[in-house]
Amino acid sequence: MKSQTILSVPALSFAVLSALGGTAAVTLETATGTQEDKWEYSISTATYFAPHLQDYVNPNFTADHDWLHLEARYNYEALKTGSLWLGYNFSFGKELVLEATPMIGRVFGNSTGIAPGYAISITYKAIEFFTQGEYFVDAGTHAENFFYTWSELSCAPARWFKVGLVVDRTKALGSNAEIRRGPLVGFKYKDVDLTTYWLSPGSRDATFIFAITCYF
Repeated sequence: MKSQTILSVPALSFAVLSALGGTAAVTLETATGTQEDKWEYSISTATYFAPHLQDYVNPNFTADHDWLHLEARYNYEALKTGSLWLGYNFSFGKELVLEATPMIGRVFGNSTGIAPGYAISITYKAIEFFTQGEYFVDAGTHAENFFYTWSELSCAPARWFKVGLVVDRTKALGSNAEIRRGPLVGFKYKDVDLTTYWLSPGSRDATFIFAITCYF
């Protein structure tokens, strides 16, 4: 029924204009073609509050078009450091959904080099596992090479709410890589996600992260 409605409107317009002595140029697009041409964007900002360390903000931007993935990050690999990424999107499954994006990045600023990376999401009903990581290869010395990863396991008992656990391995807060764990609580309103993380709770290096992501 939907396809008949889409075709009848241009056909009727053409008939009316022809009857009035005019011409009509009609372009028919399928819903599938429109979706394939669509770009999807996200802007996120994660604010880190560490009582005994430096507070900082980590903004990220992504743009996706079919298989193409573009991304820009700041204060991610290290403070006062940016990175630009190019990736390829894959998606498999219906009930159990796997989405994967292998990437390559150029890192510049306080840290300079290249970084092969990835983002993987596995979703089954209300449960989601998300992980992203990279291996940073420093342009100056091999001693600064390191593997960074951020992983989340969450459950969404409602569409607007989720709880879970997070594991983080980073050097952004210092020269030594460290693994931190903690709980997460997230809320969703339309195209906006709000998530709070508590890394290393109860320790001297406990860190709160308040993240907001907007999709459009």
